[in-house]
Amino acid sequence: MSQAVGNTALAYARVWHVVDARQRVMGRMATSIATTLMGKHKPIFDPASDCGDYVVVINAKEVLVSGRKAEQKLYRHHTGFPGGLKEITYNQLKEKDSTEAIRKAVSGMLPKNRLRDVRLERLHIFDGEEHPYKENIIKRHGVEQQQQQQK
Repeated sequence: MSQAVGNTALAYARVWHVVDARQRVMGRMATSIATTLMGKHKPIFDPASDCGDYVVVINAKEVLVSGRKAEQKLYRHHTGFPGGLKEITYNQLKEKDSTEAIRKAVSGMLPKNRLRDVRLERLHIFDGEEHPYKENIIKRHGVEQQQQQQK
């Protein structure tokens, strides 16, 4: 047996990341989350394999959107029946479920293939600070940026 097996197992190990969405722009945050879910930050990245990490997003209610997107951005879906096109604005979606806007943004930035749903299952979004994955968290995204802004 070669030693590459052990190194491969360590490379494929999934790490838990936490992202604080407070006062962060949704689009830029969603791109970094999508990159982490795909595993593009790892040296063993392969588009056909699922080697990404877990991501926990906290404070989803306090995410920002730039410009007038809050009033103008529309989310559309079709029921499948004639005349069944449904539209909802960002503000209405945020009132209904504040986590769904971030989930849709990240979903739109992932590749449209069979791994998309599997990757989205590793995304956990919470409205506030509290979440049940505190023991699993290894890396914190956004903390470095906040410390640099305070200096």
